Amino acid sequence: MKTRPAGIGNANADWMGSLNPALTAMPLKHLAVPGSHDSFSFWVDEHAPVGPDQMAIVQYLATVFRLMAKKVMKKWSMTQNLTFREQLDAGIRYFDLRVSSKPGETGTEIYFIHGLFGHKVRDSLLEMNSFLSAHNKEVVFLDFNHHYAMGLEHHSYLISMLQEVFGSKLCGTTPVDHITLDFLWARKYQVLVFYHHSAMQGCPLLWPGSRIPAPWANTTDARKLTQFLDSTLEERSQHGFHVSQAILTPRTQTVLRGLARGLRNHLVERNLPTIMLWVEAQRPGVGGVNIITSDFVELLDFSNRVITLNRLLLAEQARNPC
Repeated sequence: MKTRPAGIGNANADWMGSLNPALTAMPLKHLAVPGSHDSFSFWVDEHAPVGPDQMAIVQYLATVFRLMAKKVMKKWSMTQNLTFREQLDAGIRYFDLRVSSKPGETGTEIYFIHGLFGHKVRDSLLEMNSFLSAHNKEVVFLDFNHHYAMGLEHHSYLISMLQEVFGSKLCGTTPVDHITLDFLWARKYQVLVFYHHSAMQGCPLLWPGSRIPAPWANTTDARKLTQFLDSTLEERSQHGFHVSQAILTPRTQTVLRGLARGLRNHLVERNLPTIMLWVEAQRPGVGGVNIITSDFVELLDFSNRVITLNRLLLAEQARNPC
């Protein structure tokens, strides 16, 4: 499959700051924004324990077959090739984040997790903050939607870390209709954090997960996926942001059939053209798409295709100036 080395250059590093003023005045929930699925999975540690997000049978097999089992897991756990910085340069602005403490480790350190452990969360947040400081009109959505093996002390540590790293860049809960790029720029806000756990209560700088629903098709069939995406858009609430997960999810049989080939080679590459046809047929705006996520975002010019959808809003405005 033809790939575009999106993460090598930075053609989309400032795409939000380059939008037409008519778009920067629109609610952000009406713009098309590219995002990545399991955004952190570009690197996983084969030598660390299997994550607590895995079923008991998977953890057992990993103890029996050790590194060989983990190498297979890696092929199916990795949904991205680009690092956070490369994704940001490529135009990705929504990040799907799953976190966990590490079994047997003392302290409250938090890591990214998808079957296998990834980088420390703090290191990646600092990398993001560095990008945002250099690109002060770019805005990111950080969606902490899964938390594993985390007690209240871990949540307190993570929430404090978010405030420490991003500081005044954090945009707290605000009526969604007020959130335009112009609104954010005027206040120098660049980060919206969504936290799917009750530990966020009492912290106005964090948004509840309910404000950014991300319906999951849970299918290996691209046709069923696009039908699901259409139906969830029809039901979309206008009281929050919305994530269209344009991804396929392997079943156990899928993994067994493509054991050595992995997620990208066995499932994603052959179905992505069909999924991208759905993406290109969408429109942002009222009742339309908002955030669209994909696996392996460097494939088929994903970011550019999503960002380009925003031109439809300008065309619509030109037809209906009032």
